[in-house]
Order: sequence, then C-alpha cells, then structure tokens
Amino acid sequence: MKKYTNIAIVASFFGLWMDSYFSKNLQIMSGFFLIFTFGILHGANDLLIINKFNVKKPSDSQLKIFGYYVIVVLTGLLLFYIIPQLALLLFIIVSAYHFGEQQWQNLEVHFPKWLVIVFQFFYGFSILLLLFHFHTIKVQNIILNIVNATIPIPYFTLLLEISGITFLCLSAYFYWKSNKIRNKLLLEFFHLLVFAIIFKSSSLIWGFAIYFVIWHSIPSIIDQIKFMNGSFSKEYFIAYCRSAGIYWLISILGIALIYFTLKEEKLFNALFFSFLAAITFPHTVVINRMFQGNKKQKN
Repeated sequence: MKKYTNIAIVASFFGLWMDSYFSKNLQIMSGFFLIFTFGILHGANDLLIINKFNVKKPSDSQLKIFGYYVIVVLTGLLLFYIIPQLALLLFIIVSAYHFGEQQWQNLEVHFPKWLVIVFQFFYGFSILLLLFHFHTIKVQNIILNIVNATIPIPYFTLLLEISGITFLCLSAYFYWKSNKIRNKLLLEFFHLLVFAIIFKSSSLIWGFAIYFVIWHSIPSIIDQIKFMNGSFSKEYFIAYCRSAGIYWLISILGIALIYFTLKEEKLFNALFFSFLAAITFPHTVVINRMFQGNKKQKN
C-alpha cells in the first residue's frame, strides 16, 4: 500500500490541477462520475464478502442475504424520510468511523478496542469537518434541504476544533506508547495536510470525489480483493468488477431514478447524500467484519 500512497498523492494533485481547467458544471459532473464509478463500485461487492463469511452456512442463500441487505438500505432511506435529523447524524458518525477504520485498519491490537474505535472515528471525523470547513455554506444548504434546519456556521468551526484537538491528544498518546506507530502517525498528519489543500482549492463535490475515490474507495477495493483471493492482481480486479456489476447497476439505476424524479440541484444533492448514507450503513458493518477477519487470520 506504500506504493499506492505515492500514486494517490500524485493523482490527488493532478486532480487539483485539472480542477483549474474545469468549469463549475464540469467539476460537478466529473466528481459525480468518479463517485458513481469507483465510489459506488467499492461497496457493490458486499454480498460476495458476506458469502465468504458464511461458507459454513450454505442455508444462507445469496438471494436471502441480498434480501436482508436491501431491507437495511431501504430502512436507511425510510429513516431519512421519517427522522432525517437522526439519520443524518448516524450517517456522519458511521461515515467518519468508516473512513478512519480504512486508514487505520492495522492499528496495533494491544491498544484497548474502544480506544482504537474512538481514535479511528476522530480521524475520519476530522477529515469530514475539514471538507465542511472549506465549503460551509454549501454544506449548510445541503443539511437544510435534508433536515429542514440551519446549522450555524460557527458550529462547524467549533466541531473541527474539538475533533482536531481530540485527535491530536489521542495521537500524542499513541506516539508515546508505541514506537511502531510513530512513522504512520507522521505520515497521516501529512495526508491530512494534503486533504486540507485539496478541500480548500476545489469545489465541494470535486474535493469530496478526490478523497472518496482515490483515498478511500480504491484502497478499499484492493483490500477486498486481497481478502477474497489472498492477493491483488489485474485478473482479480476484473473478476471483482464482474461480480459487482449487477449490484453496481442497481445502485446507479436508483440514483438515476432520484435524478429524473427531482432534477432540481438542491433536492438532488440532498437525496443523493441520503441514498449514499443508506448504502453506507450496511457496507460499514461488512467491511468492519472483513477487517476483523483479517486480524484473526494474522493472529
């Protein structure tokens, strides 16, 4: 993954350079294109991963698992319709933890599990708040369209300060307790600086797309392929795309339905992030189980 990290940094700044040549509409279109391809794809093979967990339970058919998965997604969408405030809060919490877990999946196991979870959450939460900080008004409008409530702008800054200080304190503790984690911590602080530059210099959608695809989705796809096949290769990647194809298509059709039903940009942005949240809930659980399975295999 060290080699990929170097590629990710170059790709991120290339995306930032391309941003200067894109019009506002082209930035939005390009950002959604990346999210709709690799972004959605990285969660489209959850059922295959679940099947790997259930190799000793042949009674759990793929259709049955698919049914459970769809129910969870629909429940998430229903929650956004009935109690949008709670749904949005859960989405931010789950997404923050999910982003942090991906970046810190190999955190040493001798730390208490609850402390590792808190650390992963505040790392991911800091990334989200950095994005919000540089696009506060846009984020404020999206939240308004989802929950019909306005979050005061100073609250975003306050949350970023709280999250940043908490993450710094936890990082200092880990740095003090473990020699092995020190280089990783310094590297991740550099990554946060890279993210801040990207978020500040690009639009909301384009900045989010660069992070979500290059730093989260593609590394997740690589990890998933390694989990399912033992290693990563071009052939395994093609097989991954083929097996994920039908579920990816279903997701794209769902988003297309939202778009053609509500073409107004404000409503589409709100419903798009609601849909993204709904598919994030079960995906986070699946990936968490995958990482736990990886740790057991290593032990």
